[in-house]
Amino acid sequence: MKNTRSAYYRGRRRKRRGVKWLFGLILIIIGGYLISSQFLPNRQHVDPDWKGKFDKPIFYDGAIMDYSALGSEDSLKLPLPIIQEVIDPHIRYEEESRSVILTTPKKLVFLKTDEKTAKVNNKPMNLLFSPEEKDGVLYLPVHLLKELYGVEIHEDAASGAVLLYTAGESVQKGEVSGPAKPKESLKYPLRVEPNIHKPIVADVKPGTKLRILDHGDYWYHVQLDDGYTGYLQAKHVKIGESVDIPKVAEELSPAKQKWKSKVVNLTWEAVYEVAPKPANIGEMPGVNVVSPTWFSLIDKEGNVKSKADINYVKWAHGRGMQVWGLFNNSFDPDVTSGALASFDNRMTTILQMLQYAKLYDLDGINIDYENVYTKDGDNLTQFMRELRPLAQEYGLVVSIDVTPKSNSEMWSAFLDRKSLGEIVDYLILMAYDEHWAASPVAGSVASLPWTASSAKRILDEDLVPPEKMIMAVPLYTRVWSETEKDGKVEVKSKAIGMTKAQKIIEEKKLKPVFSEEVGQNYVEYTEDRVRNRIWLEDEVSLQARVELIKSLKLGGVASWNRSFASDKAWEVLKGVTQAK
Repeated sequence: MKNTRSAYYRGRRRKRRGVKWLFGLILIIIGGYLISSQFLPNRQHVDPDWKGKFDKPIFYDGAIMDYSALGSEDSLKLPLPIIQEVIDPHIRYEEESRSVILTTPKKLVFLKTDEKTAKVNNKPMNLLFSPEEKDGVLYLPVHLLKELYGVEIHEDAASGAVLLYTAGESVQKGEVSGPAKPKESLKYPLRVEPNIHKPIVADVKPGTKLRILDHGDYWYHVQLDDGYTGYLQAKHVKIGESVDIPKVAEELSPAKQKWKSKVVNLTWEAVYEVAPKPANIGEMPGVNVVSPTWFSLIDKEGNVKSKADINYVKWAHGRGMQVWGLFNNSFDPDVTSGALASFDNRMTTILQMLQYAKLYDLDGINIDYENVYTKDGDNLTQFMRELRPLAQEYGLVVSIDVTPKSNSEMWSAFLDRKSLGEIVDYLILMAYDEHWAASPVAGSVASLPWTASSAKRILDEDLVPPEKMIMAVPLYTRVWSETEKDGKVEVKSKAIGMTKAQKIIEEKKLKPVFSEEVGQNYVEYTEDRVRNRIWLEDEVSLQARVELIKSLKLGGVASWNRSFASDKAWEVLKGVTQAK
C-alpha cells in the first residue's frame, strides 16, 4: 500500500515537471517570435500587384496605370485612356467615324483606326504604325506622341515595363550605394513599405539605377527601371542628378508677335444689307484693328456665307489698321449644333474661313458664337482648338467673343472661358447688355461696377491672363420708355448712338446728372405721359472704362460698334494705348 502511494506521488511530480517544461518551451517559442518580429528583418518575398496582370505594365510618376501597352520599341503603342489622363485630356475620339483628333498650338492631327495615313494641318502624313483597337480600347503609336507632346519612354525588355515621362517633368535619379568592391552576393531588400518587417518585392545590387519618388530620413521611395517600386533604406541610396524632361517650346505665333508690346484698340464694323463706304467713315484716331461682321454660318454642314469687301481691307491697311473678320453662328442654336457635331463639319467651316482670310488678305478671325445650347459648349471649344493651329499657319490672330458669366443657358453657360483663354490669342469680353433690349426693368447698358466685376470674375475664376483679355465697351445706350398701365409699369427700349443721345439732350435742354452708383451720367424726361430714361455713354463713362482697362492691365479695348461713336469717343479710347 505504501509503495503504491509513493509511485502515485512520483508520477504526479513527473507530470508537473513535464507541464512546466512544455510551458517553458511555449514561452521560448513566443519569445523567439516576438524577438524576431520586433528585431529581425522579414525575409518573405512577394510579387508586385501588377505581376501577371499586365504583359506590358505602364507606370507614370511611380504608379501603375490601369492598362497595358502594346508592341515594343518603335512599334510601341499606348492606350488612349492613359494618354488622355496623363498627356492631353483634350484628345478627341469620334466613335462614329472611328477617328482621333489631337491638337497642339501648332498642329492639328487627324487619325483613323487601322490607317497609316494621317492628316497634319490638313496635309497627308504617313505614320510608321497605325492606331489600333483591341478589346474596345484604342492604342496610339508612341512615336507620334513623342513628336507632338515631347513625352519620353523607358521600356524594360525583361519585365516589359513602360515608364512614361511627360514634358516639363523633373526626374530625380539615383542608384543603390554600397562598398567600393561589393561581393557578388551583396543585395539590399526593396520592401513594400518603409519597415524592415514588411515583405520584399526585389533584392537589388549596389550600382542599380533607380528613380527617387520620395524620401524621408530613413527610407527612400524608389522605382527601378524594370518597374519595381518600393522602399530602400536611405543608407543604401546615393542621390544622383535631377533631370528635367524638356518642355515643348511655346512660341508666340508670328501674328501675335506683332501685338506683344502693343495694346489692341479694336472697333467692330456692323455690316448689314449695305456695305459701308470707306470714304464715308472718317478718321478714327487710335484705332488699330477693325472687325467687320462679314461671315456667318448658314447650315448644319458648316458652310459659311461671306459679305467681305476687298476695298474695305485695302482702305484699312492703307491707314495702318489690321482687319479681323468677324465670323458668327447666325445665333441659330440648331444650325450651330449640327455644324459643331463632327470633325468633318467643323473642318468645312474652318477651311472656308481660311480661304476667305487668304482671299481678302485678313489679319485675323474674330469668332462670335451666341445663343448656343449648353450641350454644344465642348464642341465649340474643340472647334477653337482645331482652328488655332491652321490659323497660325496662315498668320492670323484668333480671338473669340464671350459674355460676362451668368446663369443664362444659351448666352453664357456654354462658354468654357478657362479653356478658351488657353487656346486663343485674345478673349474679348462683351461687357455690355447688363440691361438688354427686352429687359423687364430699365437700367444701364453697362454700369461701371458691373463691368469691373464681370472682368475680374473671369480673370480670377477662369485664370485668363490679363494681357489676353480685351474689354469690349458699348458706344451705344438705350432710351428706356416707361408707361403705367393698370398699375404696372411697361418698359420698352431703343438703342441709340452717342451723337443721337447728345442731340436729345440739346433738344430737350436736359442737364445730365452723374450717378455714383453706376459711374455714368443720367438724364430723364417725360413726353406724352411716358417717362424716358437714359444712362449715357459719353466721354465720362468711356474714360472710366479706359482707366479700368489700365488698372487691370488688359490686352486692350474693343468697341461696339463704329457707327454709334461720336468723334470724341475715339479721342478718349485712344488713351488705352498708354495701358502698357
